[in-house]
Amino acid sequence: MDMTLTTPALLFPAISLLLLAYTNRFLTLASVIRQLVDEAPSQELVRRQIQSLRLRLQIIRAMQAFGVVAFLLCTLSMFALFLHLEALGKIMFGASLIALVVSLLCSFYEVQISTKAINMEIERLDGAASKEG
Repeated sequence: MDMTLTTPALLFPAISLLLLAYTNRFLTLASVIRQLVDEAPSQELVRRQIQSLRLRLQIIRAMQAFGVVAFLLCTLSMFALFLHLEALGKIMFGASLIALVVSLLCSFYEVQISTKAINMEIERLDGAASKEG
């Protein structure tokens, strides 16, 4: 099966959009951290949130790193195909797909942690509502 330059080129828009989404997640998380510093709710809740935020930052960094590696390998795959090095191009394209899958799995894991963080906020709101009522 022959592979043309257009095959890896199909991933360019998808990877670019993923990197943009990952950057937005990072900026949102940075905003949450800044708000947390300003509000400073109960110490136990803050401690739990800090642990979650640190882990989420590490995962987002991994998401971005694997996304960039996928983009780079995809570009190198196109270059190899341009030089008529089809076997090398296929290997790099396969590695690009693997890096992209790892990036997406990291993203899925980060969303799971984010959901737990939102539940912590709901817990805080529920506790505040119970005190008022």
